[in-house]
Amino acid sequence: MKRLFTYLAASRKAIAVGTLIKIVGTMMDLFIPYVLAHLLDNVVPRKISTAVVFWGGAMIVFSIIAYLFNVIANRMASLVACDTTREIRYDLFSKSSYLSSRQTDTFTIASLESRLTSDTYNVNHMIGMSLRLGIRAPILLIGGVVMTAILDLRLTLVMLLTLPFVYLAVRKASLAGIPLYKLLQKKNDEFTRVVREDSTGIRVIKALSKVSYEQERFDVANRDAIATEKKAGMTMARLGPLTTFVLNIGMCAVILAGGFLVMREKTTSGTIIAFMSYFTIIANALINISRIFVNVSKGSASMARIDEVLSADYELMVEGEAPLPYRTAPLIEFRNVSFGYQGKAVLKHISFTLQRHETLGIIGETGSGKSTLLNLLMRFYDADEGEILIEGVNIKEIPTKVLRRRFGVVFQNDFLFADTIEENIRFGREALTDTAIRRAAGYAQASTFIEERPEGYDSLLAIKGANLSGGQKQRTLIARALAADPEILVLDDSSSALDYKTDALLRASLSAHFSSTTSVIVAQRVSSIQTADKILVLSHGEILAAGTHAELLAGCPFYAEISESQMGGAILD
Repeated sequence: MKRLFTYLAASRKAIAVGTLIKIVGTMMDLFIPYVLAHLLDNVVPRKISTAVVFWGGAMIVFSIIAYLFNVIANRMASLVACDTTREIRYDLFSKSSYLSSRQTDTFTIASLESRLTSDTYNVNHMIGMSLRLGIRAPILLIGGVVMTAILDLRLTLVMLLTLPFVYLAVRKASLAGIPLYKLLQKKNDEFTRVVREDSTGIRVIKALSKVSYEQERFDVANRDAIATEKKAGMTMARLGPLTTFVLNIGMCAVILAGGFLVMREKTTSGTIIAFMSYFTIIANALINISRIFVNVSKGSASMARIDEVLSADYELMVEGEAPLPYRTAPLIEFRNVSFGYQGKAVLKHISFTLQRHETLGIIGETGSGKSTLLNLLMRFYDADEGEILIEGVNIKEIPTKVLRRRFGVVFQNDFLFADTIEENIRFGREALTDTAIRRAAGYAQASTFIEERPEGYDSLLAIKGANLSGGQKQRTLIARALAADPEILVLDDSSSALDYKTDALLRASLSAHFSSTTSVIVAQRVSSIQTADKILVLSHGEILAAGTHAELLAGCPFYAEISESQMGGAILD
């Protein structure tokens, strides 16, 4: 919660002004019953109509001031809650964007989505209610007790006997509620993960006739979340009725005591009427305080989850903007690099060098570590052992922005936005001209299908490019990678959906127009990497062989077998 107060500090002036306005408005509400007692006990018996009108008018004025001031204060509270939530969401999204892949794996995408949506909503609701009722309710409670004490101390003492029981009920419920709401958010994370997986893979689910299976999986996650929510809701649901019950008992006691005092002429009927009004005010204040505790329980649990992300270290971030000076060392070098996910080895003792303008091809069976090698190169993960160097400098020492700007990349499971084709290629890089975008599309063999569409580059894509074929998606993504003329081009199985003719045209285009670009290409097809200056054959996380296409055909049976199965082992131009 300390972090939340840091965010609220930016709105301290608005909070202070809103609090002052809220105090004035609430005090007006407290004056009305007191004036009513005075009117009934002192003014009405004198039968002076002007005095009755004056004090009645005073009550109306107090009511109007209370209404206007409370409306203004509530609007200011809503603005503070919205502004604070906006800042929290921005920082949370920004931090999530810079988390290392290991941290993202730990939190999970579903959990990060839940923290950005439902958790920030709970925090917003907590802030708004705390600034609205959190100021008003205590003032009404304390002020009501003070005013009743002024009217009749004996009746006030009777009423105060109920308050410890209300406090114990609120405390017990809040202590039980906070852990339950934390657990509920975790269950919502699991629920969100299932929904996310099913929405992403809905075509596969339908194709394999697994809709019923996924419905059952969804039902389990849904029931689990609902069961936890029900338990939390039922725990906190007892608070309101219990508070009301205790207050009703207190009210009955006050009425009985007041009746005896009136009969003995120790107090007046006007005082009793005003006292009951104050008791109602105090009762509502306590009920509102119990509601605040419920929302604070939710909000504090959500803020703790948000703080877990905001407090996470920038594991792989290196500040700075200055580019590296030109060096004569190899552009890319892996020195005895090993890496594993959660203790399971994926890459073992990988070593190789790549000079400027060279092309490195990487091939191997599924799960051999090809994509992991690229993730290490771009420092999405840090190697467990060994070093990765760019121009002789360990990538751990290179400013993150400087490192990433050198790459143009197409990942194996890349994405397209629900935007125009042009904006998907530009990808927010405003410095890229329309000419550069169209040129990149041409190099990527994408211009043909784009220009055939009625709206050309202004054609809108569906979410994840669902209205494009697999090959069209890949060519659009390759155009995005080429548009900024990158120093290092990384292609992770990015031509798997292309037909052989288009793949050959793409390779010829890259060779002709990007001969000065250093390329790292992961492929399943030998034809996609056969012209590479160096080819790594990976097997079970290790380099089985390295060399040119011709050298591997002659010296690596595994590679020769792949080549034979795909294209008869020929050395093609």
